Amino acid sequence: MKLLLIGAGNMGGAMLQGLHVNDITVVEAYPTRAHELQTLYPTIKIVSEIPPLEGYLVILAIKPQSFATLKTKGIAEGVISIMAGVSLEKLKSGIMAKHYIRSMPNMAALVRKSATSLCGDIALKDEAIDVLSSIGRCFWLESEKELDIAMGIASCAPAWIALVAEALSDGAVNLGMKREITYQYIATLFEGVGEVLKSEHPAILKDKVMSPAGTTAAGYAKLEEGKVRDSFIKAMEASYERAKGMSK
Repeated sequence: MKLLLIGAGNMGGAMLQGLHVNDITVVEAYPTRAHELQTLYPTIKIVSEIPPLEGYLVILAIKPQSFATLKTKGIAEGVISIMAGVSLEKLKSGIMAKHYIRSMPNMAALVRKSATSLCGDIALKDEAIDVLSSIGRCFWLESEKELDIAMGIASCAPAWIALVAEALSDGAVNLGMKREITYQYIATLFEGVGEVLKSEHPAILKDKVMSPAGTTAAGYAKLEEGKVRDSFIKAMEASYERAKGMSK
């Protein structure tokens, strides 16, 4: 199926890294950005206006506030939206298609390591996963409520994890370690632990690392004293409530 990417900013541009080998047309209104993309991907077709949608699987990667002014003609084979806060109901009222998918990638799409949530019409599920797998791993969810919950895990948590990384670095620097090595160390640490967590339950991993009266236990006690676990749970709740509000 032919792909039509509407919007090639940060996320849309990240998707092009994996999608440029397909039969894809990119809608990019800004000449400077269009020239940049054509230089990076000489084989793709770039247009300044949206063509008729017939025969296309459309990927909507525009800003949510731009969706209300989107002008299209025809009926697409399917629509995959990566716009935050635009519900399936709103999608169906704003662009014509046979099937609809709502998805939520995260910023790790820039390195093709996104944890991407998606939900919508089962008929488009396999094709949507095939497309979105170009930027990382996909997680099919049963409802938009689950998608809004997953926004906290996949889309918001990178910022929270970055906060943890910065705090760990600050702690190490405070004790005398050089800043530049701490960031490299922490990035490698997160990458390794993430790989282990694919097959290891978090509680089991924690117990394996934490020996009685050891250094990990001492630090862990301080984290509990600071209510770190409670803060993350409340952060998830706040993220979900905001996501619900955006979708109304």
